[in-house]
Amino acid sequence: MSLKNERRTRGRGEAKRVLVVDDEADIRELLDLTLARMGLQADCVGSLAEARRMLTGQRYQLCLTDMRLPDGEGLELVRHIADTVPDLPVAVITAHGSAENAVSALKAGAFDYIAKPVSLDQLRGMVKSALELPGPDSGGDLCGEGGLLGESTAIEQVRGLIDRVARSQAPVHISGESGSGKELAARLIHTLGARRDHAFVPVNCGAIPENLMESEFFGYRKGAFTGASEDREGFFQVADGGTLFLDEVAELPLTMQVKLLRAIQEKRVRKVGATGEEAVDVRVICATHQDLKVLVEQGRFRQDLFYRLNVIELRMPALRECREDIPMLARHILDRLARAAEAKSPPLTAAALAALQGYPFPGNVRELENVMERALALMAGDHIDVADLNLVPFQLAGVAVAAAGGTLQDHLDQVERQAILDALKQSNNNRTAASRLLGVTFRSLRYRMARLGMNE
Repeated sequence: MSLKNERRTRGRGEAKRVLVVDDEADIRELLDLTLARMGLQADCVGSLAEARRMLTGQRYQLCLTDMRLPDGEGLELVRHIADTVPDLPVAVITAHGSAENAVSALKAGAFDYIAKPVSLDQLRGMVKSALELPGPDSGGDLCGEGGLLGESTAIEQVRGLIDRVARSQAPVHISGESGSGKELAARLIHTLGARRDHAFVPVNCGAIPENLMESEFFGYRKGAFTGASEDREGFFQVADGGTLFLDEVAELPLTMQVKLLRAIQEKRVRKVGATGEEAVDVRVICATHQDLKVLVEQGRFRQDLFYRLNVIELRMPALRECREDIPMLARHILDRLARAAEAKSPPLTAAALAALQGYPFPGNVRELENVMERALALMAGDHIDVADLNLVPFQLAGVAVAAAGGTLQDHLDQVERQAILDALKQSNNNRTAASRLLGVTFRSLRYRMARLGMNE
């Protein structure tokens, strides 16, 4: 079947329209036929100039463009659409194995990418996801219950970035201190995007034994190893169509980093004991409190994997950077805890609020929640005052550090070093046992000791 008119209209009423931009006639025909079978209208053109002309006179729900065109690069079209029609998702078609082009397109604002030779199953899945994106005015509540609370400039900036990132399939790296809300941000990105009706699968990479990682991530076939009595799906298969959240991704050993990189690039995984691969449609969001760039320089994290995961970086601010939000957060947490206990939420005195705003909160929002829960349980009267917060020891330690000319990080390092020394003493210098006492993985303990110069 030939395309006598590549911009033809199929007369299907209000069918959604897709703009296809590719200089190869056979690719245009393949895409046109595939989209038609999905009930979509396709306008097919072969150059950047024709694409720009079509965009001025017609509204589209999706644009598919090749990266190499006779009068320019597909990236130019991605940027043009981002500037002129920001609500239009753009997916790019890249040459097989061209990871650099794919990442460049995602960084420029592309919704997703697909590699040649085009897999029709992957194409249909990508198109379906793009068309399921919520409209610009129909997103979820980023500020309400379960959202990201706060009115500080830092929180407003994070909310704005989450809203934009949710309309893409690009991998996201969320950085920030422990307790700053990295998983909450990942869940919001998932909830506000096209994958909201599919699974959100959180994985703590530091909690999985190294010898089980491959089978946990990719699944296994019956009989693949001793104890494999039946087929089992891995994290990638469970998250198919949805989002895989890799918390503490820096804890992955180098051997697993190689396999994760391939799964992300090829969008295919192989179960342990299987002979063939299977396609998976997963958006990967990762998080860590460690500095991945430093780990790359130290040779402990693969540069190519960092390049793939860090397409979009979202930094969660520490609570001490949003002090003006602390009163609102404290009251919100108290209200939630009181509702759960079927009790009346007690007020916070002005002095208690001032003490909270002056406290450094090294544990961030998670620590604030602990402080509020303890205060609610132990308060002496019908309101929460400074004494109920039990912050004095921490404040005095902070004053001592400041007086000595140190920083908050110096103080935290000192506390962490002493906790490790105590655990090692209690376990007779058995690091495995010490890691259990501290509630961290062996790899995490080893990293912390190296960072603090305790391995000598």
